[in-house]
Amino acid sequence: MKREIKETIEVPEGINVEIKDREISVKKDGNEFSRKYKGFEVRKEGNNLILINIKATKKEKKLIKTFAAHLRNIMKGLKEEYVYQLKVCFVHFPVSLELKGDILLIKNFLGEKVPRRAKILPGVKAKIEKDTITISSYDKEKAGQTAANIETASKIRNRDRRVFQDGIFITKKAKGKQA
Repeated sequence: MKREIKETIEVPEGINVEIKDREISVKKDGNEFSRKYKGFEVRKEGNNLILINIKATKKEKKLIKTFAAHLRNIMKGLKEEYVYQLKVCFVHFPVSLELKGDILLIKNFLGEKVPRRAKILPGVKAKIEKDTITISSYDKEKAGQTAANIETASKIRNRDRRVFQDGIFITKKAKGKQA
């Protein structure tokens, strides 16, 4: 059954929103995010963004709701950074970490000679303090993907997980932090 779907998003003060050629650009203090959309219409009325589709099916409803959630995350991220914390755990061999540009090197993991590598996405800040890695970014998706890259790089294969419990694990997921 087709029906009208309408989602309203309030734009906080200080955030500029531009709609052009099926693309929304959100800006604040030099930080900018843009996202393309299709399958619905976006209007700006005063201090609100309205996502609307007059004859929407379930698929279009899902698209609108998902896009609205992405826009809310972007606007929240422009107000406060998203922060992830990861903990380095080892039993067998002491692990050392090193940042080289946009790559995190995990050295001596399980006594391996070749260091493991994890990619740090552009726009993400990584900080190492002893056995804690702090990932912060204004973009929730990039911060989460960087944390996942680090966790995946330290995944153990072909060994008994009950014995080899070494690795780098996410301990705190993205909560807003005042910038």
